[in-house]
Amino acid sequence: MTDHELFELGDFPLQHGDLLSGARLAYRTYGRLSSDKSNAIVFPTWFAGTHESNEWLIGEGKALDTERYFVIVPNLFGNGLSSSPSNTPPPRDRARFPRTTMYDNVRAQHRLVTERFGITRLALVVGASMGAGQAYQWAVSHPAMVERVAPIVGSSHTSPHNQVFLKGIRAALTADAAFDGGDYAEPPRTGLRAFARVYAGWGLSQAFYWQRRYEQLGFATLEDFITGFWEDGFAGWDANDLLAQIWTW
Repeated sequence: MTDHELFELGDFPLQHGDLLSGARLAYRTYGRLSSDKSNAIVFPTWFAGTHESNEWLIGEGKALDTERYFVIVPNLFGNGLSSSPSNTPPPRDRARFPRTTMYDNVRAQHRLVTERFGITRLALVVGASMGAGQAYQWAVSHPAMVERVAPIVGSSHTSPHNQVFLKGIRAALTADAAFDGGDYAEPPRTGLRAFARVYAGWGLSQAFYWQRRYEQLGFATLEDFITGFWEDGFAGWDANDLLAQIWTW
């Protein structure tokens, strides 16, 4: 993916005392920053998403109207575009990638917003799922800077129930012998498929399945949906990148 820019963070200290050397924050902007820099919105990405995943809300006439707003979409550490296990050189590559938190992500985003664009006030920080977690963190870390916050289907803390889900998908992925402790020669495809199938039971509501909403998405059967939407959706992801994002979550 080449439709984004990189903000060089240098050697970036992390919340838990580690160092992310040569850290990079991938981002994309939409719209135009006003002369007084008052129309900026930050829209962080969610789990297993990139800036492209956020574009459904961005554009002329949409909720984040680019005729009015300058939208900055920073990519989460670990998503394969910003610093991640898959793009960090040894010795901190793969399973040895430093653990990053919501706080770390927001601190990097704050540097992007202030250093790259000179913005001191944000009209809004909005995010869904893990993006919502980052939106909460923005409000806590920079309350005088953030005028409004809009967390969507997300929480300020990961509940015990949610942690059970995360432990389940992690176990499914790492149980594949091909995973090899994170030093796989080939993608652990069996683990990725298992990961996707476990996620399918948690990622959407019971009502979605009761009402067979997958048919409206063009899938004739439940199995077609699980295979074509969930398995195919995760098949191209690097396993260590997914695990890094799970840890952040």
